[in-house]
Amino acid sequence: MTISPHHTVREDWLALTQEEVLASRQPIFDCHHHLWDRPEGRYRAAELMADVGAGHDVRASLYVQCRTGYRVDGPETLLPVGEVETVLDWTRGQNRFPAGIVAMADLQLGNDVRPVLDALTEAGQARLKGIRNTTAWHADPAVRSNPNPPPDGLLRTEAFRAGAQAVAAHGLSLDIWAYQTQLDEVCALAEAVPDLTVIVDHCGGPLGVGPNNRHDPENFQAWRDALAAVAALPNTRIKIGGFGLGVFGWRYANADLPPHSDTLARDWRPWVETCLDLFGPDRAMFESNFPVDKGQFGYRTLWNAFKVLAAPLTQDERDALFWRTAARSYGIDEQIFAYDIGRIPS
Repeated sequence: MTISPHHTVREDWLALTQEEVLASRQPIFDCHHHLWDRPEGRYRAAELMADVGAGHDVRASLYVQCRTGYRVDGPETLLPVGEVETVLDWTRGQNRFPAGIVAMADLQLGNDVRPVLDALTEAGQARLKGIRNTTAWHADPAVRSNPNPPPDGLLRTEAFRAGAQAVAAHGLSLDIWAYQTQLDEVCALAEAVPDLTVIVDHCGGPLGVGPNNRHDPENFQAWRDALAAVAALPNTRIKIGGFGLGVFGWRYANADLPPHSDTLARDWRPWVETCLDLFGPDRAMFESNFPVDKGQFGYRTLWNAFKVLAAPLTQDERDALFWRTAARSYGIDEQIFAYDIGRIPS
């Protein structure tokens, strides 16, 4: 059995820290979560709805691929279509959780990925919004965030670039999860396909394990410089989150008590402020990355931390970070977020 690199979710441990919801009327679009049923834990519709119903005004969510529910037969290129089918089956009756899906289509197929995109679009019932491949790679085995890491160099191939052009032609965005050491490859791809909206996941992968020391100013500066080059391209966006990933180097899960939102805000501030400085609120969006990050902190605590960090901004800037940038990037109906709490259309 493949060993998961993620921290184990312990509901009893998470329950040890309880805090009041901050800014409870702030609408939220959780633009990055997964669903799965794995040996290490289950996170399906019931678990997602328990989290989004924990007090924050979460209006909608976006599912992002994680190899859930692939087809078990048929052409290999179409096996990922099963993920879309499975997610829609698990969330039957829900229109907004998820409101959109980022699916998997192997971009190494190059231009031949187009029939796969067609099949995903049909299966998605108007909810397919983007594509993501497994691309986060590092030479050091200590830097691992996927049970099955990809080979080196996928983002650099001509085939991947041709596949990315097909994604753009289909009117879809491309999510990319890459470490800070790969941001030059992300930059080259985004520059080569200017019609493609490239959404960089998890703050651009700042590393704090293996050869990378989270407290080393040179390591921080290397991440910032690489991310600045990506941010200079107008077709890029950034997701702010992923701090519960093991590769970031935080070890909240080792403490007797779960962290408070004030602690998270203090710890994350340099990275969050850098993302905002480089991209601005209109090209940045907060994400939960649940249940991956749930092994280190709770859902209510996470969004409270983001609200603490966003408190100095204007309401318009906060709305951009909490829902508007993501809604516009993924083509989600903004009317979902325009109503007062308690008057949300079904």
